[in-house]
Amino acid sequence: MKVPPIEKIPEAYSAIIDNRIMLHDNDAIVKSSDMTKEYYVKWKDNIYYSNDNATYWQSYPGYPIIAVLMLQNKLPLDMMVAEKFKGINWNIINKENKRDYQKSLNQVLSDISSNEKDKIISEINKVYENLLKCDLIITKKKNLD
Repeated sequence: MKVPPIEKIPEAYSAIIDNRIMLHDNDAIVKSSDMTKEYYVKWKDNIYYSNDNATYWQSYPGYPIIAVLMLQNKLPLDMMVAEKFKGINWNIINKENKRDYQKSLNQVLSDISSNEKDKIISEINKVYENLLKCDLIITKKKNLD
């Protein structure tokens, strides 16, 4: 599995806390942070497909897959941390920062106390470490049967 930028995890938190995910048995619809797009996520066993740009073109699990993995209890999900990312329009922030995801995350966390920021970063790192241990296969094939 190709490794995603760690900053995709806060985007996954936003999708969860903003209730932008419709989760079913073997697939999910995830709305973008600006609500203009819907991404389709499908899985079978450890094979995951998504049509979001990061997953499809970069071949790493983008935030829609990460959010689904959290909701499937395959990755840790701390709702107190997720709450800190409520209502964030990542699309606008990432465009403003020319896709510098670290800069975008720093911007979002800029008004949070350093103690609280340390806890959030620690939790993001925990999720990331767990993601690296996942035996995921990312595919461009929509039909997994």
